[in-house]
Amino acid sequence: MGYGYQKRDYEIVDYQLWQMDGIPYLYRGPKPASLESDNYFSCLGAAQTFGCFCEKPFPTLLSEKLSFDVLNIGHAGAGPMFYLQREKHIQLANNAKFVILQVMSGRSESNSIFESKQGRGLLERRSDKKMLPAEKAYNEFLQTAGRKMITDTLIETRENYVKHMMELLSLIKVPKVLLWFSERIPEYEESYESARGLFGKYPQFVNRGMIDQFIHLADYYVECISSEGLPQPLFSRFTGKKVGFLGTANADGKPRMFNTYYPSPEMHERAFHALADICIKLKNQ
Repeated sequence: MGYGYQKRDYEIVDYQLWQMDGIPYLYRGPKPASLESDNYFSCLGAAQTFGCFCEKPFPTLLSEKLSFDVLNIGHAGAGPMFYLQREKHIQLANNAKFVILQVMSGRSESNSIFESKQGRGLLERRSDKKMLPAEKAYNEFLQTAGRKMITDTLIETRENYVKHMMELLSLIKVPKVLLWFSERIPEYEESYESARGLFGKYPQFVNRGMIDQFIHLADYYVECISSEGLPQPLFSRFTGKKVGFLGTANADGKPRMFNTYYPSPEMHERAFHALADICIKLKNQ
């Protein structure tokens, strides 16, 4: 999905994409000089780790501070199952000096109603095999399902997420930092009026009770809660003029002139400061 982001955001930021031999994904740069054991740290997560609309996301800021290469494996819409399905990514994480693992969204989880075949935000409705973006899928579900079915599906989805986060954390053998990077605190009260109300802000579906079940598997836990810099105005990296972007959510076909969803550069700065001391300690161990 790195290619999709670069195609969409070409006017705004250069993601310095690069490809590893034998892996059909483009990674966020800068490219590490070496992937020899203990010569880099790794960051796993979704678009927030990748750093959409940000020239220097928190992995890059940490790399510069530590004078230590980073392998940014952040991928669009990724949940824990995305990494569990890709053994090479686990190997790369375990070859690193340490790992920062973002608390990812729960909307990428499968349940009795939907199947997430790639561990990302595109869901297949089991009843008719129709593929839908998660928000659309759940909005349609909320319009037709009864309260008990919705509640049961929510419980099942959260249980699956916890199970898969525990599995992922257990597979990563090097020191690991679990990162909550969001505009909201982990506690939230879901509503049944819309998918967004059910999800909560990113990471969708995830709450404190879920984190409490797998936090013990991480060596450190860091919370970065901020909305500083949002909405973020977007500017051309060529002309400096204000520009917009088109994405899958642009139902009216009009460009959006502000980033209102992904962490802003200011938020990445906050995440960097929250992580820096721990990462310095882990590098020097």
